[in-house]
Amino acid sequence: MTTSVAATAAERANQRNAVLAGFLGWTLDAFDFFILVMVLSAVAKDFHVSRADIALALTASLATRPVGAFVFGVIADRWGRRVPMVGVIIFYSIVEVLSGLAPNYTTFLILRLLFGIGMGGEWGVGASLVMETVPVKWRGLLSGLLQEGYALGYLLAAVMYFTVFPVYGWRVLFFIGGLPALLSLWVMVKVQEPESWQEHKTTDWRAYGREIASHWKLFLYLVLLMAMMNMISHGTQDMYPTYLQQQRHFSPEATATITIISMVGAILGGLIFGLFSDRGGRRKAMVTAVVCALVLVPLWVFAPGTPLIVLGAFLMQFMVQGAWGVIPAHINELSPGSLRAFFPGFAYQLGVLIASSITYLEALLAEHLTYAQSMGLLASLVLIVGMFVIGLGPEAKGVSFRKAH
Repeated sequence: MTTSVAATAAERANQRNAVLAGFLGWTLDAFDFFILVMVLSAVAKDFHVSRADIALALTASLATRPVGAFVFGVIADRWGRRVPMVGVIIFYSIVEVLSGLAPNYTTFLILRLLFGIGMGGEWGVGASLVMETVPVKWRGLLSGLLQEGYALGYLLAAVMYFTVFPVYGWRVLFFIGGLPALLSLWVMVKVQEPESWQEHKTTDWRAYGREIASHWKLFLYLVLLMAMMNMISHGTQDMYPTYLQQQRHFSPEATATITIISMVGAILGGLIFGLFSDRGGRRKAMVTAVVCALVLVPLWVFAPGTPLIVLGAFLMQFMVQGAWGVIPAHINELSPGSLRAFFPGFAYQLGVLIASSITYLEALLAEHLTYAQSMGLLASLVLIVGMFVIGLGPEAKGVSFRKAH
């Protein structure tokens, strides 16, 4: 009896460690990405380029993410989740520090291309590690917690922008972004490989390739789903601080405050809709959130006063990230066991590649319209299409990841 209790305690400790490792990895990854979102105008001024040029650097980071998902996903399916997760965290941390040292725009753009590779590798490995480790009944809730590490990263970026940027400038923020490397040591020591990976791993590369090819229809659907989800997310987040400063004339401090409030909404939305998906199903939860986000577009960018702008920002991210909170559980449940690091991660990042132009298009269109008109138009379009893509797709809620089950 004592041995059984001890084993259960060890298993629960490992589940907590896996969730914490995945959550922190995605949090710090998002922090590094959104630092540039917050300081876009300042970087453009220092490098003597347009804001659209720096928005292109954001697009570059999104566009190279599939490379990282492919490489690190294959490694994780073959050799386990821990080692590639450590490697990818160290990689993107080093690139982030070097971004703060960039002497010119060309160097900065190349470094953001490299950063995208690291960012692309982290999500698929981390999500498979967490979803394969946690209990089935809590997948939706913990999926929301994992995914909203992204929102917490944005929130932390806003806090650093509020407190550090006015005093030390934008380069120091990128130096702070190098801290995730410390997480890699903790991951290596504390987190164990999931038993489901042990059961499904293969050393036969031909069989692995045939497994990928046999699920091509599902793979294409996941790419389409993730393209729409990323258009929804980046279309409502990346240019919003610029909109607040350039069109609504908020100070950097006010912009950071509104962003922090909106990310609190995002975290709450991810947890609530993740829990809702455990009860009512993945697609139902996601469609509900997307429809609510569509209704909120006028409040989000056309509100006449500051209190309503703050409310709109909070509610929009509550709904958008509410839908996103279901994603780690949803697409890992749909993925074949032997491909669970590669399949969802690569599909996710190919979706990012397709969606990567949304930020640049918003910035470009805003030069002819207003930021509000540009963002409102594009966000409404992708929310409508996304609603149908989610609602008409498959679902595998609660499927077991173990062969024995």
